Amino acid sequence: MRISILAVGKIKERYLTDGINEFTKRLTPFCRLEINEIAEEKMPDNPSPAEKVKTLDREGERLLKAARSGSYLIVLDVDAKQLASDELSAKFDSLALNGKSDITFIIGGAFGLSAAVRTAAAERLSFSKLTFTHQMIRLLLVEQIYRAYKISRGEPYHW
Repeated sequence: MRISILAVGKIKERYLTDGINEFTKRLTPFCRLEINEIAEEKMPDNPSPAEKVKTLDREGERLLKAARSGSYLIVLDVDAKQLASDELSAKFDSLALNGKSDITFIIGGAFGLSAAVRTAAAERLSFSKLTFTHQMIRLLLVEQIYRAYKISRGEPYHW
């Protein structure tokens, strides 16, 4: 399976990069994982609602352009449904059985995602009703992908 994470912005904190690299390494026996970043759009100080929408629309266009054609798009969205780890594992199994071997997760920037990106997604997924930085979500996502593969194979998971 090929899994991509398409995210807005760069990871600045070393501890997050170290964690992402560790789980990426652990995932090599299970899937091909790639992480691609697009630059954040400049947002004016104290933007109006219209300026926020315009900025998100520009980011959204670049995100959708960067996603591979035919990839199964899952958008991380705080207002979406939540899955338990075993449910995410079952989702991966189901997608694979249905010939969907290319999955792209999209993580927005500090101001979220455009309506066009949400609409383009095959699914929307929320990790929590809590608010996390978009950089931190990237680490949580990579860890949950790893956990899903371990669950699917009936292997113990220990950090």
